[in-house]
Amino acid sequence: MKTNISLVCRRWGWLRAAAVRAGWHWLLLAGCSVAWMAGAEPAWMPFAVEWRDQPASAVDLSDLIDAPAGKGGFLRIRDGHLARPDGGRVRLWGVNLTMAAGLPSSPEAASIMAGRLAKLGVNCVRFHFLDRPAPAGLIASDREDTRALDPAQLDRLDRLVAELKQRGIYSDLNLNVGRTYKAGDGVRDHELLGFAKAATYFNPRLIELQREYARQLLTHRNPYTGAEYRHERAVALVEFVNENSLVEAWFNGRLLGRNTTRNPGTWTDLPASYERELTAQYNQWIGREFPVEAVGRWRREAGVAAGAPLPRLRPDEFGKASRDRFHAEASFYLEVERRFFLGMRDYLRGELGVEPLLAGNSDHGHSRTGYPQLAGTALLDVVDSHVYWQHPRYLTDARTGRRTGFDIPNTPMVNSPLQSTVVQLSRSAVAGKPFTVSEVNHPFPHEYAFEGIPILAAYAAMQDWDGIFWYTLGHRDVVSAEPRIGGHFDLASDPVKMCQLAAGALMFLRGDVQAARRSIERSYTPDQVRESIRLPASERPYFTPGFPLGLPLRHAVRIRSFEGPETGGFEPAPEFPIRSDTGELTWALPAGKEGWVAIDTGRSQALVGFLRGERQQTRNLGVELETPCCAVTLSALDSQPIARSGSLLLTVCGPVANTGLAWNSERTSLTDWGQSPTTIEAVRGGVTLRDLEGASRVMRQALDGGGAPLGKAIEAARSGGGWRFPVGEPATTWYRLVVER
Repeated sequence: MKTNISLVCRRWGWLRAAAVRAGWHWLLLAGCSVAWMAGAEPAWMPFAVEWRDQPASAVDLSDLIDAPAGKGGFLRIRDGHLARPDGGRVRLWGVNLTMAAGLPSSPEAASIMAGRLAKLGVNCVRFHFLDRPAPAGLIASDREDTRALDPAQLDRLDRLVAELKQRGIYSDLNLNVGRTYKAGDGVRDHELLGFAKAATYFNPRLIELQREYARQLLTHRNPYTGAEYRHERAVALVEFVNENSLVEAWFNGRLLGRNTTRNPGTWTDLPASYERELTAQYNQWIGREFPVEAVGRWRREAGVAAGAPLPRLRPDEFGKASRDRFHAEASFYLEVERRFFLGMRDYLRGELGVEPLLAGNSDHGHSRTGYPQLAGTALLDVVDSHVYWQHPRYLTDARTGRRTGFDIPNTPMVNSPLQSTVVQLSRSAVAGKPFTVSEVNHPFPHEYAFEGIPILAAYAAMQDWDGIFWYTLGHRDVVSAEPRIGGHFDLASDPVKMCQLAAGALMFLRGDVQAARRSIERSYTPDQVRESIRLPASERPYFTPGFPLGLPLRHAVRIRSFEGPETGGFEPAPEFPIRSDTGELTWALPAGKEGWVAIDTGRSQALVGFLRGERQQTRNLGVELETPCCAVTLSALDSQPIARSGSLLLTVCGPVANTGLAWNSERTSLTDWGQSPTTIEAVRGGVTLRDLEGASRVMRQALDGGGAPLGKAIEAARSGGGWRFPVGEPATTWYRLVVER
């Protein structure tokens, strides 16, 4: 029988690919149903997210958003959180727009994007990689330098910002992200710098060019809003640099001066001339800050002559270096970062008069410590972090340096709660500072990506964070793109993540999930901050010996200080299942390692993970599913709790794939990314709504990729005091439920 099923699957895969090439989508529908009925494989069905057409959506969360953005003034900080000028709390639920995705091709496309995002509850977008040459970014590409902005590209940005503002959606403008330099820029060894990460902190010419770019962009007047960006109330944040840290480059071995490759890309070692420049600055600094005797002792330790420059430590020398030499060099990098952040702050605030809030960089590498970076970024208005669940590891050809593929572990996060995105991100929040996550995702083609948005939305609300930005809506104009997931991070064509954005907005923006009742605070001495660099990888992600990694699943967690006293003495680690101190969130990890998360609040409830067995229910939601691992969310679309609501949003989500996508034998990489349209594995089984007060009838309406009705509404059947209805037919990721009384 297994052989026959395998043959059926292979033949169906061939037939499906042929059907797509021929445009016979009716054959896809019929074939998927036959395959499911035969028990061959889960049913994969076409389910495209179209952006060009804008049908009336049955789900419209624009009422969650206060339009226009900034109507009462600039976002400010009150009691350590983002707030309106009147003091009302603000949270940001956002997406990134990367390169051309933030520069839509037409006014109509800008309007479509803004309207769709508002309906999904998105109230902020992060404009990322704008510092690329046109047409991907704003920098004029017809010059021998990168010192001018393209007027046509600026106009595209201006139109979109205006459309977003009108609908209550704020903007986050990034400054230095992916700029590469040309001969006319006056940048030494420009062709060897790549994105110039690390060098942007200490090289005077690169700092000068960053300030020049900031002036050009932030003093530009948007003709559609009438304001310069430095005075634009709809700009929530301005970020200085992206995933760029001098101290991180040090402990990751990217300050060695060995790069000789032209146009080397993102993560690259410094060219030799920049290594010499940095070493000279280091020697000048230690000469001012430390006694001659100490510097002489370090020279002897390094084996260099008296008066010769002291070489900087390589990562493979950290362990054997004397404590005072190691800490002196670490202090230098922290000081350079601090000086850069404060200098940029003073330039933007003092010279340019920039009024939006400022953020410096993100804590983004959770396999190593982040505290040296956070000690600098916490000097600014907002603290930020990035994380990805199992970011692809890119493979390159050793001879050519070209990327040849990727691999991922492809394992569920629900089975690894102590290394989850929740726990990794929680290490970075600082008491008294708004905390945002400006990049996060479960990258495609991960087969458990459906777990990412609902879990993080709930725990981010419990942790009382201020903003979540999913990376990324797209890298190209999303309105004109085909309905196919073309990259690891693109959301616009992903039918699961797009519908889950709405469910997450309800949990996070509306405050459906309560903030934790207790906050666990810790502090670090400057020595601890520096010494965390030498801690082993086994201490990840907190790099705080003795810290129980289960605590962020129970309580809020914050850093009180980077100036001491020494942190320690934590409460015992909680045992699984771990419940939040509000009682609303539960993370279970049974002995079989098939984990699940339950979210149980008045207005939003969810079950995520391995949902087999009768254990899976919340106060109003029960599931009996044939699909072993999936995510089900239920939220009131009105202001009432689920028990009394007349309109509900139900999402039922499993894996997503492009048509014809093919995994390798280990299911850790792809041999074929597949074609359009995107397909979903239809989650099948039954859902029961319980304890609906006074309900006389419940209607279930399946929705298509744009939120319009799909097929006829069906009436739920009464079942043991509840209302039960099937899911999976027609294949969809979301439903609108109407409760009549």
